[in-house]
Amino acid sequence: MTDARPAGPEAPRRAFLRGLWMGAPFVLMSVPFGMLFGVVATGAGVDLLQAMGFSASVLAGASQFTALQMMIDGAPLAIAVLAGLMVNLRLALYSASLAPYLGRLPFWQRGLVAFMMFDHAYVISVLDFERRPAERGAARFALYMGITLPTYVTWVGGTWLGVVVGTSIPDALPIDFILPLAFLALIGPALRRPAHVAAALVSVAVALALVWMPWNLGLLVAAVAAMVTGARVELLEGRRGSAGAGRGGA
Repeated sequence: MTDARPAGPEAPRRAFLRGLWMGAPFVLMSVPFGMLFGVVATGAGVDLLQAMGFSASVLAGASQFTALQMMIDGAPLAIAVLAGLMVNLRLALYSASLAPYLGRLPFWQRGLVAFMMFDHAYVISVLDFERRPAERGAARFALYMGITLPTYVTWVGGTWLGVVVGTSIPDALPIDFILPLAFLALIGPALRRPAHVAAALVSVAVALALVWMPWNLGLLVAAVAAMVTGARVELLEGRRGSAGAGRGGA
């Protein structure tokens, strides 16, 4: 869902409304995803207040599921927390890459963007920012908030619904299918450079090879291997680009 008109500066209010429209389809993902977390949290003995606080403050479904599953499997708390942090490292990278687009926004606005960090919001906003290079920081902030607001509300609401009605959801209803489908839909358009493709392939290969490790520790190794691979390929691409520019200048 992209605006077909020529890219150019727009008012923050219009950017916010456009962001709401762009983020609306992901409600279809966040509601069942939040419900699934609520169901799993209830099964693990987490009460309503704890589950709601977890979803409202962490905002990272993959990290929450990882940490919760490790706790269910009996992993030490330190390992569960470390696993959640490792899964969330990508969000720190997202924040760093968004910084040049947001310019000199007030600290509280930059902090809010970092807090409201979702995979789909990052992908959609970066693509829009690249298409509108002349856009102002205030409009970009408004767009990002518009994209993330529907997800935040429905993610927290879905968690509440999962805790409250989780035990009445039939086992035959496969609400857990939404997680892999959502990530596939997000990852596909984002694989635009060799570094992205290499990191994705390495993460899948390492995770599958280390599936035997206890407490899903193979996911941590896969995440580190993917980041190292992506950084290495980026470095090689940069060197080739510099070498090509040098030969062209000569």
